[in-house]
Amino acid sequence: MCTCMTYQGQDFYFGRNLDLECGFGEKVVITPENYSFSFTDGVAAGHHHAMIGMASVVDNYPLYAEAVNEKGLCMAGLYYPGNAVYRREQEGMVNLASWELIPRILADCSSLAEAGAFLKQINVTNRPFREDMMPAPLHWMISDETGSLTVEPEAEGLKIYENKAGVLTNNPSFPWQVTNLNNYLHLTAKAPENQFAAGLDLKPFSQGMGAVGLPGDASSPSRFVKTVFLKHNSSPTEAEGDSVTRFFHILENVSMVKGTVLTPEGKEDQTIYSCCVNADKGIYYFRTCENQQISAVSMHHEDLEQEELIFYELFRQQNICHLN
Repeated sequence: MCTCMTYQGQDFYFGRNLDLECGFGEKVVITPENYSFSFTDGVAAGHHHAMIGMASVVDNYPLYAEAVNEKGLCMAGLYYPGNAVYRREQEGMVNLASWELIPRILADCSSLAEAGAFLKQINVTNRPFREDMMPAPLHWMISDETGSLTVEPEAEGLKIYENKAGVLTNNPSFPWQVTNLNNYLHLTAKAPENQFAAGLDLKPFSQGMGAVGLPGDASSPSRFVKTVFLKHNSSPTEAEGDSVTRFFHILENVSMVKGTVLTPEGKEDQTIYSCCVNADKGIYYFRTCENQQISAVSMHHEDLEQEELIFYELFRQQNICHLN
């Protein structure tokens, strides 16, 4: 399970919680401009947009969970079990496996408009990365400072939706999640007024009562509603540190504490990591379930013209500042 969102401060930010029962060998990976991609539709990209994100590297290939390219285009894949349908190759379409959708779009496209046009040509196939690595069922959010798209693979092909909320979680489908927001249109960040009975002297006895009824459980519909409310009611800020802190505060409100969400197999879901990327500056901020200190990697501090992947291992031990 996962939660993805955008945030507009002085710069544009994109990030997510990644929720799983275990890690996947993740590390911060920079793919420079001259890393050689060879895609399953036969296209070889020897020069392309550089990108940074969280990925596992298998056979020297970056399997990105999310990434941002040097043009500020962002993309994340989120778990979509029972709904995602990957198809066989289709003649006349650009046939891409699910695991190469993020690198292909970020390698080729400079903007959300370009990505949206390219998506209309794509057929997402069921081809595995390796025989022992079957494709995960996913849907995606793609964003830049102009807006967001949600992309969901259905039996008849890709469904592409404008995502005005700038938020994505998991099941059910995105149109259902948006319709469900109507159940909460009465919630407000303001102190509520008595709408219950005009003849009674009713008044709030605590701050925050305008949002009584805001979901707090870990289900994907509840995380969607809560993230949209927090994001759209968060006061704007321009300073980099304030924007990044605000972003992580929102994500931690929908994070999973180990032991509170059990899978049908009895495994414990948890927020493996949270990330926030300044898409304008190419700075990838992250923290892990074990280490809540925010760390950062800047894409533009590296040589982006080289051919080899650049990666940073995650610090897993909690970093505590002892004052005495």
